[in-house]
Amino acid sequence: MASMVFSECSTSTTSRFFPMSLRKDAVVLLRRLSLPRHSCASKVPLSFRAFTVGASTPTSPPPSASVAIEACAKVIDGKYVAKQIRDEISSEVSRMKEAIRVVPGLAVILVGDRKDSATYVRNKKKACESVGINSLEVHLPEDSKEEDVLEFISGFNDDPSVHGILVQLPLPSHMNEQSILNAVTIEKDVDGFHPLNIGRLAMRGREPLFVPCTPKGCIELLHRYGIGIKGKRAVIIGRSNIVGMPAALLLQREDATISIVHSRTQNPEEITREADIIIAAVGQANMVRGTWIKPGAVIIDVGINPVEDSKSSRGYKLVGDVHYEEACKVASAITPVPGGVGPMTIAMLLSNTLTSAKRAHNFQ
Repeated sequence: MASMVFSECSTSTTSRFFPMSLRKDAVVLLRRLSLPRHSCASKVPLSFRAFTVGASTPTSPPPSASVAIEACAKVIDGKYVAKQIRDEISSEVSRMKEAIRVVPGLAVILVGDRKDSATYVRNKKKACESVGINSLEVHLPEDSKEEDVLEFISGFNDDPSVHGILVQLPLPSHMNEQSILNAVTIEKDVDGFHPLNIGRLAMRGREPLFVPCTPKGCIELLHRYGIGIKGKRAVIIGRSNIVGMPAALLLQREDATISIVHSRTQNPEEITREADIIIAAVGQANMVRGTWIKPGAVIIDVGINPVEDSKSSRGYKLVGDVHYEEACKVASAITPVPGGVGPMTIAMLLSNTLTSAKRAHNFQ
Protein backbone atom coordinates (compact mmCIF):
# COMPACT_ATOMS: atom_id res chain seq x y z
CA MET A 1 0.00 0.00 0.00
CA ALA A 2 2.98 2.33 0.25
CA SER A 3 2.72 3.10 -3.46
CA MET A 4 -1.00 3.99 -3.34
CA VAL A 5 -1.66 7.33 -4.99
CA PHE A 6 -4.49 9.53 -3.75
CA SER A 7 -5.93 12.65 -5.35
CA GLU A 8 -8.69 14.91 -4.10
CA CYS A 9 -12.08 14.75 -5.78
CA SER A 10 -13.61 18.07 -6.92
CA THR A 11 -17.31 18.43 -7.70
CA SER A 12 -16.84 21.79 -9.33
CA THR A 13 -15.09 20.21 -12.26
CA THR A 14 -18.78 15.88 -9.65
CA SER A 15 -19.05 -2.65 -6.09
CA ARG A 16 -19.60 -5.36 -4.38
CA PHE A 17 -18.41 -8.96 -2.70
CA PHE A 18 -20.90 -11.09 -0.86
CA PRO A 19 -22.28 -14.60 -1.55
CA MET A 20 -26.00 -15.40 -1.50
CA SER A 21 -25.57 -17.01 1.92
CA LEU A 22 -25.42 -13.65 3.66
CA ARG A 23 -24.14 -13.38 7.16
CA LYS A 24 -26.79 -12.93 9.80
CA ASP A 25 -25.89 -9.34 10.65
CA ALA A 26 -25.95 -8.32 6.99
CA VAL A 27 -29.36 -9.96 6.52
CA VAL A 28 -30.77 -7.95 9.41
CA LEU A 29 -29.39 -4.72 7.97
CA LEU A 30 -30.73 -5.50 4.50
CA ARG A 31 -34.21 -6.02 5.93
CA ARG A 32 -34.07 -2.70 7.73
CA LEU A 33 -33.18 -0.71 4.63
CA SER A 34 -36.26 -0.12 2.43
CA LEU A 35 -34.16 0.51 -0.68
CA PRO A 36 -34.38 -0.61 -4.31
CA ARG A 37 -32.29 -3.68 -5.11
CA HIS A 38 -30.27 -4.13 -8.26
CA SER A 39 -28.84 -7.37 -9.55
CA CYS A 40 -25.06 -7.37 -9.72
CA ALA A 41 -25.36 -8.90 -13.18
CA SER A 42 -28.36 -7.12 -14.67
CA LYS A 43 -28.52 -3.97 -12.52
CA VAL A 44 -32.34 -4.07 -12.83
CA PRO A 45 -34.20 -2.54 -9.87
CA LEU A 46 -36.38 -4.89 -7.83
CA SER A 47 -38.43 -2.17 -6.20
CA PHE A 48 -38.35 1.57 -5.72
CA ARG A 49 -40.84 3.73 -3.91
CA ALA A 50 -41.39 7.37 -4.87
CA PHE A 51 -40.43 10.11 -2.41
CA THR A 52 -42.71 12.65 -0.79
CA VAL A 53 -41.56 15.89 0.80
CA GLY A 54 -39.70 15.14 4.03
CA ALA A 55 -40.06 11.37 3.56
CA SER A 56 -37.23 9.14 4.71
CA THR A 57 -38.31 6.09 2.68
CA PRO A 58 -39.79 5.53 -0.78
CA THR A 59 -43.61 5.06 -1.38
CA SER A 60 -44.43 3.84 -4.95
CA PRO A 61 -42.43 2.08 -7.69
CA PRO A 62 -41.51 3.91 -10.88
CA PRO A 63 -42.87 2.56 -14.18
CA SER A 64 -39.52 0.97 -15.06
CA ALA A 65 -39.30 -1.20 -11.91
CA SER A 66 -38.98 -4.93 -12.55
CA VAL A 67 -37.83 -8.06 -10.75
CA ALA A 68 -34.12 -8.81 -10.56
CA ILE A 69 -32.91 -12.37 -10.85
CA GLU A 70 -30.15 -12.16 -8.26
CA ALA A 71 -30.11 -10.08 -5.08
CA CYS A 72 -27.12 -8.04 -3.97
CA ALA A 73 -26.49 -4.54 -2.61
CA LYS A 74 -29.46 -2.26 -2.95
CA VAL A 75 -28.77 0.64 -5.27
CA ILE A 76 -29.15 4.16 -3.89
CA ASP A 77 -30.63 5.83 -6.96
CA GLY A 78 -29.38 9.43 -6.87
CA LYS A 79 -30.85 10.24 -10.26
CA TYR A 80 -34.34 9.35 -9.12
CA VAL A 81 -34.00 11.10 -5.76
CA ALA A 82 -32.66 14.24 -7.44
CA LYS A 83 -35.70 14.27 -9.73
CA GLN A 84 -38.00 14.19 -6.69
CA ILE A 85 -36.07 17.04 -5.09
CA ARG A 86 -36.23 19.13 -8.27
CA ASP A 87 -40.01 18.61 -8.34
CA GLU A 88 -40.23 19.84 -4.75
CA ILE A 89 -38.09 22.88 -5.60
CA SER A 90 -40.17 23.65 -8.69
CA SER A 91 -43.32 23.67 -6.58
CA GLU A 92 -41.75 26.04 -4.05
CA VAL A 93 -40.41 28.37 -6.76
CA SER A 94 -43.92 28.60 -8.25
CA ARG A 95 -45.45 29.27 -4.83
CA MET A 96 -42.91 32.01 -4.15
CA LYS A 97 -43.48 33.63 -7.53
CA GLU A 98 -47.26 33.65 -7.05
CA ALA A 99 -47.10 34.91 -3.46
CA ILE A 100 -44.48 37.69 -3.63
CA ARG A 101 -43.56 37.83 -7.33
CA VAL A 102 -39.93 36.89 -6.69
CA VAL A 103 -38.02 34.33 -8.74
CA PRO A 104 -34.77 32.92 -7.30
CA GLY A 105 -31.69 33.78 -9.38
CA LEU A 106 -28.36 31.98 -9.75
CA ALA A 107 -25.28 33.61 -11.34
CA VAL A 108 -22.47 31.41 -12.65
CA ILE A 109 -19.01 32.69 -13.58
CA LEU A 110 -16.93 30.54 -15.92
CA VAL A 111 -13.33 31.43 -16.76
CA GLY A 112 -11.52 29.70 -19.61
CA ASP A 113 -12.43 27.07 -22.19
CA ARG A 114 -12.26 23.76 -20.32
CA LYS A 115 -14.79 21.46 -21.95
CA ASP A 116 -15.68 19.71 -18.70
CA SER A 117 -16.33 23.01 -16.92
CA ALA A 118 -18.44 24.26 -19.83
CA THR A 119 -20.47 21.04 -19.65
CA TYR A 120 -21.04 21.43 -15.92
CA VAL A 121 -22.19 25.03 -16.38
CA ARG A 122 -24.52 24.01 -19.19
CA ASN A 123 -26.04 21.27 -17.03
CA LYS A 124 -26.56 23.70 -14.17
CA LYS A 125 -28.29 26.14 -16.50
CA LYS A 126 -30.63 23.41 -17.75
CA ALA A 127 -31.37 22.37 -14.17
CA CYS A 128 -32.25 25.96 -13.24
CA GLU A 129 -34.61 26.22 -16.20
CA SER A 130 -36.28 22.93 -15.26
CA VAL A 131 -37.35 24.27 -11.84
CA GLY A 132 -38.03 27.90 -12.79
CA ILE A 133 -34.89 29.49 -11.31
CA ASN A 134 -33.39 32.36 -13.30
CA SER A 135 -29.89 31.61 -14.55
CA LEU A 136 -27.25 34.21 -15.39
CA GLU A 137 -23.94 33.24 -16.94
CA VAL A 138 -20.66 35.10 -17.38
CA HIS A 139 -18.02 33.45 -19.56
CA LEU A 140 -14.59 35.09 -19.40
CA PRO A 141 -11.54 34.19 -21.51
CA GLU A 142 -8.67 32.13 -20.07
CA ASP A 143 -6.31 35.15 -19.92
CA SER A 144 -8.73 37.35 -17.97
CA LYS A 145 -7.37 39.21 -14.98
CA GLU A 146 -8.37 38.29 -11.46
CA GLU A 147 -9.78 41.80 -11.11
CA ASP A 148 -12.25 41.06 -13.93
CA VAL A 149 -13.69 38.13 -12.02
CA LEU A 150 -13.83 40.14 -8.79
CA GLU A 151 -15.69 42.93 -10.58
CA PHE A 152 -18.44 40.56 -11.72
CA ILE A 153 -18.67 39.03 -8.25
CA SER A 154 -19.06 42.49 -6.74
CA GLY A 155 -21.84 43.29 -9.19
CA PHE A 156 -23.72 40.10 -8.40
CA ASN A 157 -23.23 40.66 -4.66
CA ASP A 158 -25.10 43.97 -5.04
CA ASP A 159 -27.81 42.66 -7.40
CA PRO A 160 -31.03 41.87 -5.47
CA SER A 161 -32.27 39.60 -8.27
CA VAL A 162 -29.26 37.29 -7.74
CA HIS A 163 -29.60 35.02 -4.73
CA GLY A 164 -26.71 32.67 -5.42
CA ILE A 165 -23.24 33.09 -6.95
CA LEU A 166 -21.18 30.17 -8.20
CA VAL A 167 -17.62 30.45 -9.49
CA GLN A 168 -16.90 27.38 -11.60
CA LEU A 169 -13.73 25.60 -10.54
CA PRO A 170 -10.95 25.08 -11.37
CA LEU A 171 -9.86 28.61 -12.15
CA PRO A 172 -6.85 29.37 -14.37
CA SER A 173 -3.54 28.89 -12.55
CA HIS A 174 -2.70 32.62 -12.51
CA MET A 175 -5.74 33.38 -10.34
CA ASN A 176 -5.94 33.15 -6.56
CA GLU A 177 -8.83 30.77 -6.01
CA GLN A 178 -9.09 31.54 -2.30
CA SER A 179 -9.34 35.31 -2.83
CA ILE A 180 -12.00 34.89 -5.50
CA LEU A 181 -14.17 32.50 -3.48
CA ASN A 182 -13.85 34.69 -0.41
CA ALA A 183 -15.17 37.66 -2.44
CA VAL A 184 -18.60 36.03 -2.75
CA THR A 185 -20.79 37.44 0.02
CA ILE A 186 -21.68 34.76 2.56
CA GLU A 187 -25.41 35.40 2.00
CA LYS A 188 -25.05 34.25 -1.64
CA ASP A 189 -22.41 31.53 -1.15
CA VAL A 190 -24.65 28.71 -2.45
CA ASP A 191 -21.57 26.55 -3.09
CA GLY A 192 -20.90 26.66 0.66
CA PHE A 193 -17.17 27.35 0.27
CA HIS A 194 -16.93 30.64 2.17
CA PRO A 195 -14.67 30.19 5.22
CA LEU A 196 -17.37 31.54 7.52
CA ASN A 197 -19.81 28.89 6.29
CA ILE A 198 -17.21 26.14 6.71
CA GLY A 199 -16.26 27.53 10.14
CA ARG A 200 -19.87 27.48 11.30
CA LEU A 201 -20.24 23.95 9.96
CA ALA A 202 -17.27 22.87 12.09
CA MET A 203 -18.55 24.42 15.32
CA ARG A 204 -21.14 22.86 17.59
CA GLY A 205 -24.12 25.15 18.17
CA ARG A 206 -23.48 27.17 15.01
CA GLU A 207 -25.38 26.82 11.74
CA PRO A 208 -23.87 27.62 8.32
CA LEU A 209 -25.99 29.58 5.88
CA PHE A 210 -25.10 26.99 3.22
CA VAL A 211 -23.51 23.54 3.14
CA PRO A 212 -21.29 22.46 0.20
CA CYS A 213 -23.49 20.78 -2.39
CA THR A 214 -21.84 17.39 -2.90
CA PRO A 215 -21.45 16.50 0.81
CA LYS A 216 -24.97 17.79 1.42
CA GLY A 217 -26.21 15.52 -1.37
CA CYS A 218 -24.44 12.52 0.18
CA ILE A 219 -26.14 13.05 3.54
CA GLU A 220 -29.49 13.72 1.87
CA LEU A 221 -29.29 10.33 0.14
CA LEU A 222 -28.70 8.62 3.48
CA HIS A 223 -31.64 10.48 5.03
CA ARG A 224 -34.05 9.79 2.19
CA TYR A 225 -33.25 6.11 2.28
CA GLY A 226 -33.74 5.94 6.03
CA ILE A 227 -30.14 4.88 6.65
CA GLY A 228 -29.22 5.53 10.25
CA ILE A 229 -26.11 7.59 10.93
CA LYS A 230 -26.19 8.18 14.68
CA GLY A 231 -23.65 6.04 16.49
CA LYS A 232 -22.32 4.47 13.28
CA ARG A 233 -18.65 4.29 12.28
CA ALA A 234 -18.06 6.31 9.12
CA VAL A 235 -14.93 6.47 6.98
CA ILE A 236 -14.36 9.27 4.48
CA ILE A 237 -11.73 8.49 1.87
CA GLY A 238 -10.23 11.81 0.73
CA ARG A 239 -9.87 15.11 2.60
CA SER A 240 -10.55 17.79 -0.03
CA ASN A 241 -12.10 21.10 1.01
CA ILE A 242 -14.91 20.45 -1.46
CA VAL A 243 -16.02 16.95 -0.43
CA GLY A 244 -14.00 15.02 2.14
CA MET A 245 -13.59 17.60 4.88
CA PRO A 246 -17.17 18.98 4.87
CA ALA A 247 -18.58 15.43 4.55
CA ALA A 248 -16.70 14.49 7.73
CA LEU A 249 -18.10 17.56 9.50
CA LEU A 250 -21.65 16.74 8.41
CA LEU A 251 -21.38 13.12 9.56
CA GLN A 252 -19.98 14.30 12.88
CA ARG A 253 -23.01 16.58 13.27
CA GLU A 254 -25.14 13.47 12.76
CA ASP A 255 -23.34 11.79 15.71
CA ALA A 256 -21.31 9.34 13.66
CA THR A 257 -17.78 8.35 14.71
CA ILE A 258 -15.47 9.60 11.96
CA SER A 259 -12.20 8.45 10.43
CA ILE A 260 -10.60 10.15 7.42
CA VAL A 261 -8.39 8.12 5.09
CA HIS A 262 -5.96 10.14 2.96
CA SER A 263 -2.68 9.96 1.07
CA ARG A 264 -0.58 9.60 4.23
CA THR A 265 -2.79 7.02 5.92
CA GLN A 266 -1.13 3.70 6.70
CA ASN A 267 -3.17 0.55 6.01
CA PRO A 268 -6.21 2.41 4.64
CA GLU A 269 -7.97 -0.86 3.81
CA GLU A 270 -7.95 -1.91 7.47
CA ILE A 271 -9.50 1.37 8.61
CA THR A 272 -12.07 1.33 5.82
CA ARG A 273 -13.06 -2.25 6.69
CA GLU A 274 -14.31 -1.03 10.09
CA ALA A 275 -16.84 1.38 8.56
CA ASP A 276 -20.63 1.08 8.60
CA ILE A 277 -20.75 4.00 6.14
CA ILE A 278 -18.08 4.75 3.52
CA ILE A 279 -17.88 7.98 1.51
CA ALA A 280 -15.23 7.63 -1.19
CA ALA A 281 -14.00 10.89 -2.76
CA VAL A 282 -10.41 10.63 -3.97
CA GLY A 283 -10.70 10.57 -7.76
CA GLN A 284 -8.92 7.24 -8.27
CA ALA A 285 -10.77 4.64 -10.31
CA ASN A 286 -11.70 1.39 -8.54
CA MET A 287 -9.34 2.03 -5.63
CA VAL A 288 -11.65 0.62 -2.95
CA ARG A 289 -11.91 -3.15 -3.46
CA GLY A 290 -14.40 -5.62 -2.08
CA THR A 291 -11.89 -6.77 0.53
CA TRP A 292 -11.86 -3.25 1.97
CA ILE A 293 -15.55 -3.38 2.85
CA LYS A 294 -17.29 -4.76 5.92
CA PRO A 295 -20.32 -6.94 5.08
CA GLY A 296 -23.47 -4.81 5.24
CA ALA A 297 -21.72 -1.44 4.93
CA VAL A 298 -23.36 1.43 3.05
CA ILE A 299 -21.25 3.04 0.31
CA ILE A 300 -21.54 6.55 -1.13
CA ASP A 301 -19.20 6.76 -4.12
CA VAL A 302 -18.42 10.36 -5.08
CA GLY A 303 -15.69 9.52 -7.59
CA ILE A 304 -16.29 9.79 -11.32
CA ASN A 305 -13.31 8.61 -13.35
CA PRO A 306 -12.94 7.84 -17.07
CA VAL A 307 -11.30 4.49 -17.86
CA GLU A 308 -10.59 2.97 -21.25
CA ASP A 309 -13.38 0.82 -22.66
CA SER A 310 -13.10 -0.56 -26.19
CA LYS A 311 -16.78 -1.57 -26.11
CA SER A 312 -17.91 2.03 -25.69
CA SER A 313 -18.38 4.31 -28.70
CA ARG A 314 -16.61 7.03 -26.71
CA GLY A 315 -13.64 4.75 -26.03
CA TYR A 316 -14.09 5.06 -22.28
CA LYS A 317 -16.57 4.51 -19.48
CA LEU A 318 -17.10 6.27 -16.17
CA VAL A 319 -16.42 4.44 -12.92
CA GLY A 320 -16.27 5.43 -9.28
CA ASP A 321 -13.57 5.24 -6.66
CA VAL A 322 -15.10 1.95 -5.49
CA HIS A 323 -14.85 -1.26 -7.53
CA TYR A 324 -18.56 -1.73 -8.16
CA GLU A 325 -18.66 -5.38 -9.21
CA GLU A 326 -16.81 -6.45 -6.07
CA ALA A 327 -18.36 -4.10 -3.56
CA CYS A 328 -21.99 -4.73 -4.51
CA LYS A 329 -21.55 -8.32 -3.30
CA VAL A 330 -20.49 -7.13 0.15
CA ALA A 331 -22.29 -3.85 0.81
CA SER A 332 -25.94 -3.57 1.84
CA ALA A 333 -26.46 -0.40 -0.23
CA ILE A 334 -24.42 1.58 -2.73
CA THR A 335 -24.57 4.55 -5.11
CA PRO A 336 -23.87 3.80 -8.79
CA VAL A 337 -21.52 5.77 -11.03
CA PRO A 338 -22.91 7.52 -12.93
CA GLY A 339 -26.39 8.16 -11.53
CA GLY A 340 -25.56 8.36 -7.84
CA VAL A 341 -24.05 11.42 -6.19
CA GLY A 342 -23.63 13.49 -9.37
CA PRO A 343 -27.31 14.40 -9.90
CA MET A 344 -27.62 15.18 -6.19
CA THR A 345 -24.89 17.83 -6.37
CA ILE A 346 -26.88 19.95 -8.82
CA ALA A 347 -30.12 19.32 -6.92
CA MET A 348 -28.49 20.65 -3.74
CA LEU A 349 -27.24 23.72 -5.62
CA LEU A 350 -30.82 24.48 -6.66
CA SER A 351 -31.99 23.85 -3.10
CA ASN A 352 -29.39 26.25 -1.69
CA THR A 353 -30.41 28.92 -4.22
CA LEU A 354 -34.07 28.58 -3.25
CA THR A 355 -33.15 28.77 0.43
CA SER A 356 -31.15 31.94 -0.21
CA ALA A 357 -34.05 33.60 -2.01
CA LYS A 358 -36.46 32.66 0.76
CA ARG A 359 -34.09 34.02 3.41
CA ALA A 360 -33.52 37.26 1.51
CA HIS A 361 -37.26 37.93 1.27
CA ASN A 362 -38.27 36.39 4.62
CA PHE A 363 -40.52 33.95 2.79
CA GLN A 364 -41.65 30.87 4.70
